Formats: sequence, structure tokens, C-alpha cells
Amino acid sequence: MDFKNIELDVHTHTIASGHAFSTIQEMAMGAKEKGIKLLGITEHAPGIPGTCETIYFRNLHIVPREMYGVNLILGAEINILDGEGNLDMDDELMSKLDLRIAGIHSLCYKWGTREENTHGMIKAISNPFVNIISHPGDGTAELDFEPIVLAAKEHHTLLEINNSSLKPVRKKLSAKANNIEILKLCKRYDVPVILGSDAHISFDIANYEYLPPLLNETEFPDSLIINTSIEHFKSYLKLDF
Repeated sequence: MDFKNIELDVHTHTIASGHAFSTIQEMAMGAKEKGIKLLGITEHAPGIPGTCETIYFRNLHIVPREMYGVNLILGAEINILDGEGNLDMDDELMSKLDLRIAGIHSLCYKWGTREENTHGMIKAISNPFVNIISHPGDGTAELDFEPIVLAAKEHHTLLEINNSSLKPVRKKLSAKANNIEILKLCKRYDVPVILGSDAHISFDIANYEYLPPLLNETEFPDSLIINTSIEHFKSYLKLDF
């Protein structure tokens, strides 16, 4: 894949998340320098220690949706809390966001069996507010990926292939194998994926340095990587912006 064709990176964080290091303006400037046309900023929801309060998300309407020639969509990375797919943000607040990502984080997840974890993720995938599942392959919870991929296809929810999870410093030992399995299944069932930098500083926007070996090994088709077209991204998720 030619990464010069990437138009969007929609899973990033600013200082508002409490453990990231750039402002919204710095992130927008960083996106411009990388040639990114659409930047998503998705702060951690309240289940993560140190992140912003709910009032932050209620006030996102004041932020311009274009900065330095970069289009912005603002939302949250919401926490899947348990095997029932409960989330740490209610429907009323989620409805105010441009974009909603949901994922499992060890700091606020109640572990279950593989079957229970899988059930919870599928419940999140089927939630009409959820657009993207963040780092499903990072190994935080044991999961069965085939039913997850099939649910993603049914509900037009994107599964993320997360670059940050593959950084050696993260020590997520099963992340590579899990993401390869997800890519193989998505290829088999013709399900698009979204590449995510999960940038917590502006320099990391559109950083996908650990993903080419996985895409090459699986011979994953460029046509199923949704980052190359803003229009495809918007139409697949039925977003209006």
C-alpha cells in the first residue's frame, strides 16, 4: 500500500485526555504537515483516570471544524465496560459527538470469559451510536475474532488496526498475531478496516510504521482500507459533516 494516499486519521488524543501531550491546534497543524485532510480527535471517556469530564464533550460545539486547512471531527473513545457491552457514556451525550469509537481498556474493564468478552464487543458493535472499535486486536481481552468481524460487517462498524498497540514499548505480545487474524478474516469476508495511529502527540499523527508488514503478509487489498477516501469513510459510516 502507498501510505501517501492516506487522507484521514481519526483516532487521536490531545492534552484533554490527561496522558497526551498536544493541544487541538497543535494536532491540526501536525495533520497539515502530514498531508492529512481529515483529523479525528477522540478524547478518552470518563472511565479513564485523568481524562476530561463530560462537560468537555458537551462543549465541543464551540470548536471550529476546520483549522489550518484540515477538517476536524470531534468525538470520544468510549470504554466498553463488561461482557454485556455497557459503555461509560450515555446515549444523550454520544448523540452530541461527531464520531464515536469504543474499545476495551484494562483500567476500566470487568474481564469475563472469551465468550463473554466477545459478546460484550459484539453488543458494542451493534450499538447504533458506535462507529469504530478501537484496537480490538491488542490482546487486552481474549476474543473470538470471526463473530466480531461478521458483526462489524452486518452493522457497518469499522474495526481498527491500531499502530500504537504494535509498538514494542507497549509489550502487547499477542497484538501482531491478533491483528493478522483480523486482517485475514476481513479479507475473507470483504470487510473494510480503518488504520489508526492512536496518536497522543502531534508528531505521531498518521504514523502507521508497524502496519506494512501485517498488510503485506496478509496481502490485504487497498480497497478495504478506508483511510484512503474521506467520501468512502463518510458514506460507509453514514456520517454527515
